[in-house]
Amino acid sequence: MNRELEYMFVQCARVWIPDAEDVWKSAELIKDYKNGDASLQLTLEDGTNIEHKLDPKTKNLPHLRNPDILVGENDLTALSYLHEPAVLHNLKVRFIDSKLIYTYCGIVLVAINPYETLPIYGTDIINAYSGQNMGDMDPHIFAVAEEAYKQMARDERNQSIIVSGESGAGKTVSAKYAMRYFATVSGSASEANVEEKVLASNPIMEAIGNAKTTRNDNSSRFGKYIEIGFDNRYRIIGANMRTYLLEKSRVVFQADEERNYHIFYQLCASAKLPEFKNLRLSTANDFLYTRQGRSPVIDGVDDSKELCTTRHAFTLLGINESYQMGLFQVLAAILHLGNVEIKEKDSDSSLIAPNNRHLTAFCELVGVTYKDMSQWLCHRKLKTATETYIKPLSRLQATNARDALSKHIYAKLFSWIVEHVNKALVTSIKQHSFIGVLDIYGFETFEINSFEQFCINYANEKLQQQFNMHVFKLEQEEYMKEQIPWTLIDFYDNQPCINLIEAKMGILDLLDEECKMPKGSDDSWAQKLYNTHLKTCCLFEKPRMSNRAFIIQHFADKVEYQCDGFLEKNKDTVNEEQINVLKASKKFHLLMELFQDEEKATSPTGQAPGTGGRTRLSIKPDKSRETSSKEHKKTVGCQFRNSLQMLMETLNATTPHYVRCIKPNDFKLAFSFDPKRAVQQLRACGVLETIRISAAGFPSRWTYQEFFSRYRVLMKQKDVLPDKKLTCKHVLERLVEDQDKYQFGKTKIFFRAGQVAYLEKLRADKLRAACIRIQKTIRCWLARKKYLRKRSAAITIQRFTRGYQARCLAKFMRLTQAATVIQKYQRMYVEKKRYRKKQAAALAMQTILRAYMARQKYQALLREHKAVIIQKRIRGWLARCWYKRCLEAIVYLQCCIRRMRAKRELKKLKIEARSVEHFKKLNKGMENKIMQLQRKIDEQNKDNRLISEKLVGLESSYAVEGERMRSELSQLRGVEEDARNKAIQVSSLLEELEKLRKELSVTQQEKKTLEEWAQTYRSEMEKMVSELKDQNGSLKKEKDDLNRLIQEQSQQMTEKMTRAIAEETHQLETDLNEERSRYQNLLSEHLRLEEKYDDLKEEMARSSNIKPGHRRTDSTHSSNESEYTYNSEYTEMEEGSRAGDDVTRGMDTSLTLKLQKRVTELEQEKQSLRDELENKEDQFQRARARDDAEFRKARGAELEYESLKRQELESENKKLRHDLAEMRRSLLGNTAAGAGAPGSPAYKVLLDQLNASCEELEVRKEEVLILRSQLVSQKEAMHHKETMTEPSVFAEDVNKLKDADELKQAYVGLKDTNRSPRFTRPPLEVGDLLSRLRSAAPDLHRLNEDGELWLVNQGLKETVRLLEHQLQTQRRTYENETESLRGELQNVKEENNRQQQLLAQNLQLPPEARIEASLQHEITRLTNENLEFMANDPAASQEARVIILRRMVDLMEQLEKQDRTIRKLKKQLKVYSKRIGEMGAGQTEGQTSPGQMVEEPIHPVNIPRREKDFQGMLEYKREDEMKLVKNLILELKPRGVAVNLIPGLPAYILFMCLRHADYLNDDQKVRTLLTSTINSIKKILKKRGDDFETVSFWLANTCRFLHCLKQYSGDEAFMKHNTQRQNEHCLSNFDLAEYRQVISDLAIQIYQQLIKCMENILQPMIVSGMLEHETIQGVSGVKPTGLRKRTSSIADEGTYTLDSILRQLNAFHSIMCQHGTDPELIKQVVKQLFYIIGAVTLNNLLLRKDMCSWSKGMQIRYNVSQLEEWLRDKGLMTCGAKETLEPLIQAAQLLQVKKKTDEDAEAICSMCQALTTAQIVKVLNLYTPVNEFEERVSVAFIRTIQTRLRDRCESPQLLMDTKMIYPVTFPFSPSCVALETIQIPGSLNLAFLTRV
Repeated sequence: MNRELEYMFVQCARVWIPDAEDVWKSAELIKDYKNGDASLQLTLEDGTNIEHKLDPKTKNLPHLRNPDILVGENDLTALSYLHEPAVLHNLKVRFIDSKLIYTYCGIVLVAINPYETLPIYGTDIINAYSGQNMGDMDPHIFAVAEEAYKQMARDERNQSIIVSGESGAGKTVSAKYAMRYFATVSGSASEANVEEKVLASNPIMEAIGNAKTTRNDNSSRFGKYIEIGFDNRYRIIGANMRTYLLEKSRVVFQADEERNYHIFYQLCASAKLPEFKNLRLSTANDFLYTRQGRSPVIDGVDDSKELCTTRHAFTLLGINESYQMGLFQVLAAILHLGNVEIKEKDSDSSLIAPNNRHLTAFCELVGVTYKDMSQWLCHRKLKTATETYIKPLSRLQATNARDALSKHIYAKLFSWIVEHVNKALVTSIKQHSFIGVLDIYGFETFEINSFEQFCINYANEKLQQQFNMHVFKLEQEEYMKEQIPWTLIDFYDNQPCINLIEAKMGILDLLDEECKMPKGSDDSWAQKLYNTHLKTCCLFEKPRMSNRAFIIQHFADKVEYQCDGFLEKNKDTVNEEQINVLKASKKFHLLMELFQDEEKATSPTGQAPGTGGRTRLSIKPDKSRETSSKEHKKTVGCQFRNSLQMLMETLNATTPHYVRCIKPNDFKLAFSFDPKRAVQQLRACGVLETIRISAAGFPSRWTYQEFFSRYRVLMKQKDVLPDKKLTCKHVLERLVEDQDKYQFGKTKIFFRAGQVAYLEKLRADKLRAACIRIQKTIRCWLARKKYLRKRSAAITIQRFTRGYQARCLAKFMRLTQAATVIQKYQRMYVEKKRYRKKQAAALAMQTILRAYMARQKYQALLREHKAVIIQKRIRGWLARCWYKRCLEAIVYLQCCIRRMRAKRELKKLKIEARSVEHFKKLNKGMENKIMQLQRKIDEQNKDNRLISEKLVGLESSYAVEGERMRSELSQLRGVEEDARNKAIQVSSLLEELEKLRKELSVTQQEKKTLEEWAQTYRSEMEKMVSELKDQNGSLKKEKDDLNRLIQEQSQQMTEKMTRAIAEETHQLETDLNEERSRYQNLLSEHLRLEEKYDDLKEEMARSSNIKPGHRRTDSTHSSNESEYTYNSEYTEMEEGSRAGDDVTRGMDTSLTLKLQKRVTELEQEKQSLRDELENKEDQFQRARARDDAEFRKARGAELEYESLKRQELESENKKLRHDLAEMRRSLLGNTAAGAGAPGSPAYKVLLDQLNASCEELEVRKEEVLILRSQLVSQKEAMHHKETMTEPSVFAEDVNKLKDADELKQAYVGLKDTNRSPRFTRPPLEVGDLLSRLRSAAPDLHRLNEDGELWLVNQGLKETVRLLEHQLQTQRRTYENETESLRGELQNVKEENNRQQQLLAQNLQLPPEARIEASLQHEITRLTNENLEFMANDPAASQEARVIILRRMVDLMEQLEKQDRTIRKLKKQLKVYSKRIGEMGAGQTEGQTSPGQMVEEPIHPVNIPRREKDFQGMLEYKREDEMKLVKNLILELKPRGVAVNLIPGLPAYILFMCLRHADYLNDDQKVRTLLTSTINSIKKILKKRGDDFETVSFWLANTCRFLHCLKQYSGDEAFMKHNTQRQNEHCLSNFDLAEYRQVISDLAIQIYQQLIKCMENILQPMIVSGMLEHETIQGVSGVKPTGLRKRTSSIADEGTYTLDSILRQLNAFHSIMCQHGTDPELIKQVVKQLFYIIGAVTLNNLLLRKDMCSWSKGMQIRYNVSQLEEWLRDKGLMTCGAKETLEPLIQAAQLLQVKKKTDEDAEAICSMCQALTTAQIVKVLNLYTPVNEFEERVSVAFIRTIQTRLRDRCESPQLLMDTKMIYPVTFPFSPSCVALETIQIPGSLNLAFLTRV
C-alpha cells in the first residue's frame, strides 16, 4: 500500500482538495510525497502555490484525480477513483462541455435538468434505442425504459421505474418520456388507441396537479404511480394511476412568485369563451385564490391553448362535454368561494352580506341555496350525547372553514378525475404484466418545513431503504455469480429513522393520538415528542431556541420541522354541515357524485368499471371503504402511511429501475452547473451512497479478454500463455503486491477502487517509455540516414565540383587563347571602325560647317540684297512722297494765286460782258482759252499717265512687300483709281496711307497678340489634349475594366444561371422523388391498412362462434376472390366491413369509431365511383342516341360493306381454286423420281396448302362470327325501322326535333324519299315549317290554309308505304343471304370438326405414320373439291382426276423410298453414336440414349416444325384458372424455378395466357386472370413475406410481367426495340394501361417489402460489423466500462463482422441476379441497402460515446473502403450507393482530423458538407480519447464550429431516418425472349395449358 501511495503521489500527480465555493478544487503536486510528511506542496489550476496540511490524526491523503481518458465516462462506476469529487467532476464535464444530461451510476440513471429543449426525444431516437442493450448506447431515459421493457418480456416479471428528485429537477418530464417510449415501442393490443389515452392522462394530471413554484414552472404537487398494463404479446392494453399526498393547501394559499394549480389560470384565460359565460369568470387577478403569488403568467405558456389541450385529453379519455362543463363549474365555484368576504360581527361571530355576488355565483354553480351556505359558513354544529348546539364562528375561524371547504372540494374533484381516468384506461383484455412509473417528490428541506415536507421526507426514507437493499442485493448477486469471496459491506441503514417515524409510539402515532385528544394542540404534541424520543433516539433532536420544533437526522441531511399546523393538517377537518349542504344539491349531478361512495359513482363514458383481468404480484389490502363517518376519523398521516406501505409492497414485487433527477441551479439557467446544489442533491438522492457501496467492494470489473487486450503492454513474452485467465493471474501477482486489491471471478477480474488508475499509470509509463525508446531509435535512425545522405551528397558534390572546376580551367584556357585572338581582331576592327567613324564624322562636320557657312553667307547676301531693295523702295517712296507734297503745295499756291487773279478778271469780265463787243472778244478769248485748256488737259493726262505708271510701280512694290498688306493694297488701288479720276485727291490718299500704316501697326500688334493668344491657346489645347488623352486612357481603362467586369458578370450570370438551372433541376428531381416517395409511402400505408383489415377479419372470424357451415368464411371468400376485379376491391372492403359489423359490436368503442370512419370513407369513394359510372352511362346514352341518329346514314354503308364482304369471299374462293389449280399443275408438271419426297417443291406446296387451309378455316370462323353479328344487328335495325313507321312514333320523333337543323334534315329527307309526281309544290321554308309544326292547336287552320297539312300527310303516307316495300324487299334478301350463310357456316363447322378429328388422330399416330396420314387427308380434301369441280365441269374434272391419281401413286412410291432411306440413315446414326461412345465422347445431359437422340431429326418434318408457327399464346379453360394460379404462384418454389428455368418464366406464362384471352376478346377472362394474379401475389407475399427469396422472385416476375404488358401493348414508345415477330404478338383488343398502373403499384409494394426483409436480415449485422468488430486488429483500445454490461438483455449469439455483411450482400446480389431482376432495379436496391448501412452506423456512432475516437474513425474508413471495393467488383459504382455513405465517411474523417486551430475549424466546415451542424457538434462533443496521448476537443473549438455553421439552412434533426426508402422507378426493359419459343416444363404441373 505504501509503495502504491508513493508511486501515485509523485510530482505532477493531480488531487482534489476541499473548497468553500466550488466544493472541490483540482491541484497538482509540486514535489513527491514521502511517507510521514505532514503536508503536501500543491499548485492550483490558476497557478497559486499552497501548502495542504494533512490531518495529524488520520493522515488521510487528498483524493486522487482520475486519468483524463476516464473523465466524461458514461458510467460513474467506470471511474477508477470512486469518490465525491470524481463523481461531481465527471457530471460537470459531461453536462457543461459535452452537453450530455444523462449519466449512469451503476443501476441509477442520473438526469440533470438542462432547462432547455433538446432534440433527443424524437421518434428517431426512440427507434434507435429500441431493441438495444442498455450498455450499448449512451445513457438515456429511453435506455432505461427499453431495459425495463425487455426484462419484462424476458424474465416475465413486473418492472418499476422510480423517478425522484427535487422540485424542478425534471421528474415529471422524465416519467412522461418513459411512458411515451412504451407507447411508441409497444403499440396497443387493439385499435382503441390505449397508448394515446395513457399519454393523454399527462396533460390532465398536469393541469389539476401541477403548479408554478419558485423552483419550477411545472412542479408536480402530488406523487403518482402509473401502472402500464401489457398483454401476453407485450402490447399496451391499459393503465392505472395511484396518487399520493396532494398539496391541498396550495388551493387557498400561494407564496410569492408561485401560482395555484394550472387549471384555474387556464379557466380564467378562457373566460371569454361562449360556453364559459355562465361561470362568471374574469382574469386571475380578480380572485383571491389565484392572485396571492403575484405571478399569474408563466413566460412562454399560453393558458388558453393549454386548456384546449386539457379538454382534448378529457375527450380522448371518454369524459364527455357535460361532465367537462361540470368539472369547470366546480372549479369556478371554488374560485368564487375564495372571494366570499366574511365580515366580523363581533369578536366571536361573523356574517356574510346578504347579496354577496361571489357567494351567489357559488350557490348557482353548485346548485345550493344561498341561505344555507351563508349560514354554515359562519356557524358550526356541536353535538353532545343529548343535545345539538349551533355555535357561531369568528371571522378567522369562518375564513379557515371556507378555505377547508375549498380544499376538500378540490381534493374530491382531484380524486374523482383520477378515478375516471383510471376507468378510461382500464380494458377487458387480461393483463399479463405491467411496468410502473413512479413520479414522486424528492427529499425536501426549506427554511420552514411543515407537515408536507415531513411526509415527503418520510416517503424518501422508505424509498432510500429499498434502493440500498436493491443495490446491495445486486452487488451480492454479482459476487456470487462470479464465485468470489465477499464480506458484508457496511452501508447506511436508515431503518432507525423509519422506526422513529412509523413505529409504535413513533412520531405518526403520537400525532394521531394527539389529534384524538379533545384539547390537543401542536405544543402538547411537541412536548410528547420531546419526552418520548429526545433521550432514547439519537436521530431526534430539539432545537436550542425553540420549543415548537424538532429535528430529524435523515439519510440526506438534518431537517428542522415546525410543529405549527401539524395537527390541523393531519386531521384535515371540514364542517360536516357544509358537506351536507353540498350533498343536498339536486341540480348538479356531478357534485353529488363527488361526495357519494366510490362504488356508487357513474362513469362519464357510460361504461361500468371492469376488473380488466388485472393480476398483480403485490399483496394489497381490501379496497372496500368504510362508512363516511369512519373515513373522516382516518388521519392524513395514517392514510399516507398505508398508501406508502402498499407502494413499497408493489415495488418490492417488481424489478426496480432508478432515475435520479438533479437540478443544476436555482435560477433555471440553461446548462449552468452549481456544484453546491448538485452535491446536496447527489447526497440526498442516493447516488453517492451507490458510489460508496460500489467503492467498498470491487467497483472496477474487467473480463479476462478485455484485461489482456488493454494491459498486454505490461506483459512480457514469457508471461503470455494460451490460457488468458492464467496469464492475467500471473501478471496481476507481479504488478500488484496486495492481493486484496483484486479478485478473480469466473469471467471477470474485480478490482478495488483506484487499482485501474494504478494500472493505467503503469501502462502509460510503459507506453511512454516505449514511446521514448521508439523515438530514440527512430531519431537515431533518422539522424544516421540524414548523415549518410549528407556524406554521400557531399562526396557527390565534391566529385562533380572538382570535375566542374577542371572543365572550367580547360575551358578558361581555351577561352583565354580564343579571347586573345578575338581581342586582336576585335581591337583592329574597333580601331578601324573608330577611324572610319572619325573620318566620316570629320567629313560630315566639314560638310555641315561649310554648308552652314555658305548658307550664312547666302543669307547675308540675301539680306543685303533685300535690304537694298527695301531701301531703294523706301527711298523712292520717300522721294515720291516729298515730291508729291511739294507738288501739291505748289499747285495749291498756284491755285490760290490764280483764283485771286481770276476774281479780279471776273470783275473786269462782268463789266465787259455787258457789251456785244465784249462778248465777241470774250468768245475769241474763250476759244483760245478752250484750246489752251485742251492742251493743258492733254498735258495733265500725260501727267496722269505718268502718275498712274508710278502708282502701278508703287502697287508692284506693295505687292512684293507681302500678302499681309492686301487690305491696304485694295484700298490703295481704290485711291489710285480715285487719283486717276481726280488728281486733287492725292492728299487724301496720303492721309489714308497714314491711316493704313497705323492700322498696319495696330494689325501687327493684334497679330502679335493673336499669336501670343494662339500660343497660349495652343499650350492650353495641348495641355487639354494631354488631359483628354489621359482621361481617354483612363476611360479606356475603365472601359476595359467594365468590359472585363461585364464579362465576369456575364460569366458569373451564366454560371449562376447554370447553377440555378441545375438547382432547379435538382429541386424538380427532389420534388419528383418526394412525390414518388409520398406516393409509395401511401401505397405502403394502403398495404398496411389492407393487412390490418385482413388481420381484423381473421381475428373477428376467430372470435366469432358462428358455425362454419352457416356463414361463408375467409377461405370461401379467398376461393372466389378471382371473380372480383381490381376496381371492385373497395366494394369488397365495404361489404366486408358491413358483414363484420355484428362481430365488432363487442369490441372497443374507439375501434368501432375508427372502422365506421373507414366505412364512411369507403362509402364516399363508392359514391364517387357511382357518380362517375352514372356520368359514363349518361355519356354512353348520349353517344347511343347519336349512333341511333346516324343509323339511317350508316345502313347504306353497311349494305355496301356486306356486298364488299361477299365479293371478298368470292375472291377468296377464286383464290383457293387458283391455288388448287396451281397445286395440280405442280403435281402434273414434275414427274421426277424424287419430286414427291419430303422437302421437294411438291411436298412443300402440299404442306403450305394444308397450313393455308387451317388458317382459312380460322378466317372463315371469324367471318362467320362477324356475319352472324351483322345479321343480328340488321334484325334489330329492321325491328327498329318497323317501329319507326308507326304514326305515333313518327309524331314523337317530330316533336323531338328541337333544333332547326334537325328539322331541316328531316324535311329534306322527306322530300327526297317522296318521288310521287303529285308533290310538285315547292317546299316550305324551314322557319315556316318549324313555326307551324311547333305552333299550338288554334293555329292549325292557319297551317292548313293552302292545303299544306294535307300535302304533308299524303307525303308521309307515301313515304311509309315506300319504306314498307323497301323493308319487305330487304327482309327477303336478308333471309336468303342468311340461309346461304347458315349453310356455308354449317359446312365450315363440319370441315373444322373433321380437320380437328384428323389432327387429333394424326397426333396420336407415330411420327412415321403422320406424313402418310396428312397426305391421305389432303388427297381426300382435294378429291372432294374435285368432285365439286366435276359437277360443274365433268369433262375437265375427269381428266384432272386421272392425272391426280397417277401423281398420287408416284407420291406413294416416293414416300416408301424415303422411308427406306430414313431407316438406313437411322441404322448408320446408331453405329456412329456407338463409335462416338466408345471413343469417350461426352455424354449428353440427362443420360439420353442414342436411340432417343436420333429421333430428333424426324420431328421437323411433321409436328415439331409447326413450332415456328406458334403465336406465343397459352390457352386454358375458365375453370382451370384457379389451378393455374395455385400451381404457378401459390405453390411455386422460387429456388427450383430460379436455378433450372429461364428467369421470369411465370411472368411469361401469365402474359401468354393473357394474350390468348385478349385474342378471344374475352373481357371477363382478362379481368379475372389479372385480378387473380394480383391477389395471389399479395397472398403469397403476405404468407411468406419474411422469405427474401420469395419476395425477390416475385419482384422480378412482377416487373417482368409489367414490362411484357408495356412491350406488347402496341404503344410505339414501347415497340422500338421489338422484332417484327414480337410486334405481331401485341395485344389487339384491350388497353391494359390501368392494370399496368395497378401492377406497378404492386411492384412498388413488393420492393418496399423486399427492402424491409433485407433490412431485417442486415440490421443485427450492421452495428457489430461496422462499428464494434475490429477489422484492423490492435488499432482500437479497450476502456473500462463499469457496470454498463450488467444486465445484458440477450444471450451472446456470436459476433458479426464486416465479412458477414459482405457475404450477405453477395447472397442478396446473386439471388436477385438468378431471379432475373432488372440491373437498374438491383442498383436501386443496393443504393437503399447502403443507405441503411450508413444511416444505422452513423446513428449508433452519434449515440455511443465509446465509439467516437480516432482509432474507430480509422476502422470505419477501412470498412467503408471494403464496401466500395464490393461495389467496384459488382460493377455498381454508378448506382449512387457510394454517395449514401458520404455522411458516414465524413463522420469518420471528422474523428481523425486535427481539431485545434481556426484553420482546422475551417477545414472541418468545408469537409463535412453531408453532415448537419447538430451531427458535427455531437461528434465533437462525444469525441473521447482512448489513450492519454490523444487530446480532447476544447469547448472553444466547438463554439467556433457552431459559429461558422450558424448560417447553414438545414434540418435540426440529429439522427438519419433509417426508415426512409428512396422512391423506386421501374425503367422499361424489353425482353428479347420470343414468346413462341417458350417451353413449359412438366415440373410446373401446367399440363392443362395448350400452346397456340
